[in-house]
Amino acid sequence: MKPLHVAIASTTLLLAGMAVLGGWMAHKAAHMGKHAALQQTASSHLQPSVPGQDSRFYANNPRAMRLAERIAERSGLDLAWLQKIIGTARISEPIRLLVLPPRKTGARPQRKNWNAYRARFVEPVRIRAGVKFRDEHREALQRAQKQFGVPAEIIVGVLGMETLWGKQTGQIRVLDALVTLAVDFPSAHPRAAQRTAYFADELEYFLRLMHDSGTDPREPRGSYAGDMGLPQFMPSSWARFGVDFNGDGHIDLWNAEDAIGSVANYLLGKGWLADQPVYYPVQMDASEAIVPPLTATGLAPLHSVDKLRSLGITLMMSPDNAPSSDVQLALVELENRDQPSLWIAATGNLRTLTRYNPSRYYAMAVTELGAAIAAAPALSTEQQD
Repeated sequence: MKPLHVAIASTTLLLAGMAVLGGWMAHKAAHMGKHAALQQTASSHLQPSVPGQDSRFYANNPRAMRLAERIAERSGLDLAWLQKIIGTARISEPIRLLVLPPRKTGARPQRKNWNAYRARFVEPVRIRAGVKFRDEHREALQRAQKQFGVPAEIIVGVLGMETLWGKQTGQIRVLDALVTLAVDFPSAHPRAAQRTAYFADELEYFLRLMHDSGTDPREPRGSYAGDMGLPQFMPSSWARFGVDFNGDGHIDLWNAEDAIGSVANYLLGKGWLADQPVYYPVQMDASEAIVPPLTATGLAPLHSVDKLRSLGITLMMSPDNAPSSDVQLALVELENRDQPSLWIAATGNLRTLTRYNPSRYYAMAVTELGAAIAAAPALSTEQQD
């Protein structure tokens, strides 16, 4: 595939990240095997054929052609071109299944399990791969940290969680995924109308960017939801936050340097605060009655250090990383199933990471993976092979 001269980007859906939480561990392991099989099926089903002679294509679908008309009216793109391109997309039933929420079993939900979640991602093989990426792209990471204020280790953590630094970017044709979900989003989904509108917008962004860059919209491959590149950006966010970080005149998020700059730009745009950590460990001596009102605010940082201290919640910190008196924090619980929870005092940067993926467990895993990689020594020559 030629370099994509595009700008598109992300809400990211991280399936592995969401799959191991808490008490669903055994069930979700089986579910993920099914999920992976569905993605493989989706990829294998989306092979070229002849649109005009195959009802599985959208060329003769009235709803798809009406969508092409609406996109043409809004974007100014040529209607005939849009109809031709959208007509070459093919519906994928596996993709439609993948966007449905898990069925409710009626069983009582079990507590989540931070320790198990962390162990899935912060482990020796992934850390070694992250160190290799860190050392190969040290200059770009340092440049992104200086320009955007986002630590290199956070950028590395995001890319490791999303695609194993480019090893798992997806093989489904993005055009097929976006048209399927814009035209035939499953009505059984509780938010079907909103999600249909969302994917129609993403399809418009994608087609506009492909057209403007001179790239064939049938070329890009990604996830079943249309996420693309090392950082798994969706088209709308790629358009807003994509960065030509290697200076070659093109934004290509399959390129590591462009991905590094774009992730940093995305996090900055979502509220990253330079020179603040993601969280502080805490010592909890607060009464049980005090805790619910403090956690009711979610990840919004609304509590001062002095307030938390006065209630029996002490930040565990060294003098060199002590927060200023005006820093606001959120009290956050990470459940450990049947074991005691981990409690942290989170800065606004934890909430910013959840703009990438809404799970606080994902955000913490990004942070912990990045820290483990930053602390690891360079690989030996034998380890790099």
